[in-house]
Amino acid sequence: MTRQNYVFTSESVSEGHPDKVCDRISDAVLDAFLAEDPQARVACETFATTDRVVIGGEVRGPASVIQRVEEIARACVKDIGYEQKGFHWANMTVDNFLHAQSADIAQGVDGGENKDEGAGDQGIMFGYATTETEALMPAPILYSHAILQRLAEVRKNGIESALGPDAKSQLSLRYENGKPVEATSIVLSTQHLDESLSSDDVRAIVEPYIREILPDSWINGGTEWHVNPTGKFVIGGPDGDAGLTGRKIIVDTYGGAAPHGGGAFSGKDPTKVDRSAAYAARYLAKNVVAAGMAERCTLQLSYAIGVSRPLSIYVDTHGTGQVHEAEIEKAVDSVMDLTPRGIREHLGMNKPIFQRTAAYGHFGRAPEADGGFSWERTDLVEALKKAV
Repeated sequence: MTRQNYVFTSESVSEGHPDKVCDRISDAVLDAFLAEDPQARVACETFATTDRVVIGGEVRGPASVIQRVEEIARACVKDIGYEQKGFHWANMTVDNFLHAQSADIAQGVDGGENKDEGAGDQGIMFGYATTETEALMPAPILYSHAILQRLAEVRKNGIESALGPDAKSQLSLRYENGKPVEATSIVLSTQHLDESLSSDDVRAIVEPYIREILPDSWINGGTEWHVNPTGKFVIGGPDGDAGLTGRKIIVDTYGGAAPHGGGAFSGKDPTKVDRSAAYAARYLAKNVVAAGMAERCTLQLSYAIGVSRPLSIYVDTHGTGQVHEAEIEKAVDSVMDLTPRGIREHLGMNKPIFQRTAAYGHFGRAPEADGGFSWERTDLVEALKKAV
């Protein structure tokens, strides 16, 4: 039996967190390449520390984009809001070490007259969906993201100008009969620009927005609050702690409520199955749940570098299934081409739609008119029902 009564915790980090600054820059570079060449190959990594951003990796695309990398990085940091001593968009040093993609990797990935395009790497990828929220996402990570998104909005529009870009949230929810019913603890650490503010002062600023985001019934007299529990948080971002692309893979996905294959997303073009197949797995799992086949669904895909078809498809409905897992596995394979090319074409991924994913989660977001978050659509429901 699946456990029904428990407390589960997930965390999120803001767009100003050092690692998220790096994810943002890496995905902005990727988008710049895809805007110029939809077939570009990009594996861009970013490192950030006090007054410096270092960008490196392998690319195949227009040289004009490589020449604009510094400009792209500064624009990202400016939009995030860093204009502080120790990390300022206009004054930081930007080192660009991007270089050509390995020919050995290219020969395994590129398609040809007698060969379909292969996966850009080996690996395993997981997707997950659950009925516990309307977005079919686990509640702790979904609401942790939402809290920080709201605080970013009021910071950027000037309503709460005392807040800084760097922040982390953490939400512990008590589940009863498998559904979240109460917040047992709320943790929020946020940078503040006024050194005189105490933890109580910061709580007074952020608490109304947290209450605005969470369902009213979840906060009660037993909810523990920990707002800036260490006290002062003035030095933030890469000046306070170095950042690196790809270090927030659990924040990016399901907050620990589902397995993770280990591959990061940001800075990788969609031939890299670390990214595209993880998106496809979420898409399929979400459609399985939306079709009423299960209340929870974990779906795994596996690939080998240079091989186009997935090596395996695995589904677990955690005892909530209305259809046998083996039948669901056959159905998802029949309704979607799970080759790297098939995933990209089905979800429209050869477009500059990735920078927006770099903070507040890659999943649980609303599909957008230009193709952003296309993997959140539920347009396979009828096809799946017919396939089982």
